[in-house]
Amino acid sequence: MFVDYAKIKVSAGNGGNGCVSFRREKFVPKGGPDGGNGGKGGDIIFRVDAQLHTLQDIKYRKSYRAPNGGDGSSSQKSGANGEDVVIPVPPGTVLRKSTEKDASADLTDETDEFLGAAGGEGGRGNATFATSTHQSPREFEKGKPGEEHLYELELKLLADVGLVGLPNAGKSTLLSKLSAARPKIADYPFTTLEPHLGIVKYGDYDSFVMVDVPGLIEGASEGKGMGLRFLRHIERTSVVALLIDVSEEDPELTVRTLLAELKNYNEALMERPRIVVFTKGDLLSPDAGPPELSGKHDVLMISSVSGAGLSELVSRLAELCHRT
Repeated sequence: MFVDYAKIKVSAGNGGNGCVSFRREKFVPKGGPDGGNGGKGGDIIFRVDAQLHTLQDIKYRKSYRAPNGGDGSSSQKSGANGEDVVIPVPPGTVLRKSTEKDASADLTDETDEFLGAAGGEGGRGNATFATSTHQSPREFEKGKPGEEHLYELELKLLADVGLVGLPNAGKSTLLSKLSAARPKIADYPFTTLEPHLGIVKYGDYDSFVMVDVPGLIEGASEGKGMGLRFLRHIERTSVVALLIDVSEEDPELTVRTLLAELKNYNEALMERPRIVVFTKGDLLSPDAGPPELSGKHDVLMISSVSGAGLSELVSRLAELCHRT
């Protein structure tokens, strides 16, 4: 199951308490204070794991808690530090505290990690309070509480090319033809219910990552048809490919609709290089060209069934990826 949203509670460990103790040994009738310090509570750390592709495990765990630090003891022995709890997340995970509007972290690289909740510091034992004028202190400190937060985790897939289109525009079929991805394909709308990634290879050693998101409908940028959930996976792409069924009655309107939804969701998407791809070209006569569009558009017609235009499409997409 592909899960791209989760809400969890994280609680770092509390610091251990300091100890009140006095040295008691034979022949040392007036031993000084020897109470040790408490240990630090464990931290909660989010760390990227490149082997993960979903937030499924996190979504159903709901809460994470790190161990407390140990209390100090006599002979100036400090308490043990609580072990850190590491939460592995897939690349592209955005962390946001439920009380804040802005993101706390955006973890995209394999080496990224983020301190989600800091463990409390341990309290000082009475040995640290001794002075020349205060040689038998009984003061000590309790450990500090660990931080506690509610986080919303949102996964935005990392891809070079995003396939955008109305339902049943041929996005999944195209992805299956160009990569090893095997999304569900059928001749009815909304076959695809979750994003799919595929690696498209070209040349001898080059490749780019393509993402197929479920079909958009008018109002997707306002949440209709789960549009907000799907559009987030286009947000990081370098190139946008608008896929339009060649049998569409009004392709001009379809282009305007798709661009309007992208703009309403994030205006920055309008600055990305894009190409209009007419699919299912095998439905037309062999000498027919793509439908005409007003304005300046990079247009190409393909057929995932016959393979016509696929090599040219890959070359054009690779070129656009290298420009960004």
